[in-house]
Amino acid sequence: MEGTSNTNITNTIIDTINTIFQNLFSSIDNSLYSVLDDITFINSDILDAPYFDKIFGSSSSDGILLVANSLLLGIILYFSLKYLFSNLTYSNVESPKQFIFKLIIFGICMNFSGIIVEQSITLLSNISLAIRGIGESLFNTEICFSNLINKINNTISIDSNSLNIFSLDGLIKGTITFSLLNLVFSYSLRYILIKIFILLTPFAFLSLSLGSTSWFFKAWLRNYFSLFFIQIIVSIILLILFSMDYSSDKLVIKFIYIGGIYALIRANSIVKEFIGGLSTNLSLNVNNFFKKT
Repeated sequence: MEGTSNTNITNTIIDTINTIFQNLFSSIDNSLYSVLDDITFINSDILDAPYFDKIFGSSSSDGILLVANSLLLGIILYFSLKYLFSNLTYSNVESPKQFIFKLIIFGICMNFSGIIVEQSITLLSNISLAIRGIGESLFNTEICFSNLINKINNTISIDSNSLNIFSLDGLIKGTITFSLLNLVFSYSLRYILIKIFILLTPFAFLSLSLGSTSWFFKAWLRNYFSLFFIQIIVSIILLILFSMDYSSDKLVIKFIYIGGIYALIRANSIVKEFIGGLSTNLSLNVNNFFKKT
């Protein structure tokens, strides 16, 4: 009787744990992956967020553009004083004509930086859309996280309603779910960083007016481009994952899928290795933001 009682207690504990994880995984499946699609594949709609356009500024007299134009006047004053003292100290400075030419060109770019940003986002977004469009035409389904998870769950027998967390399938389901949860945190950070670098765009163009501050533009461009290039890499990884035949019951297919999820997690590191920029890992070091090239 005592052995039967212990067995019943053990089964009750196992059933309770399975029920908890079933509810958790079901909740994540219903809400997580659509959010992941929204924060991963960014387009020009990011500029239409409430109050963001007001923060950026619609003219040179408001928002971030007002601050940038104020700095423009400060740079003119700085160069004037530097040029004046160069005649006394006989130090070399760039010619006023060259300075004025650069100031006009990059001053215009600064005040039209909103349009430049919008067009650059549209271009990079269209590249990732084109890559996923290839998959949609080949596999007759939308290439996104939501469809991928549904396809995998249906074909390799991972069912949250009859999940045994202590089985191999349960372990795979848990690994997949928590890995994708990690992706949500990572790409949420990326989403915020993109907004920060959009707001820094006027200052990046302004920095090109002086040779001593041009490093800021180089750092901004590398980081800005790397953050958007991540979604191109993610699109390629998703395209590969959709091309896999998950109808097979072979164990290797399940682990290949886990490898694909890990590749998605490592996408920002892959981009960092190729073109530099910053990482969106949660252990991000602030000193990496504006590291000089």
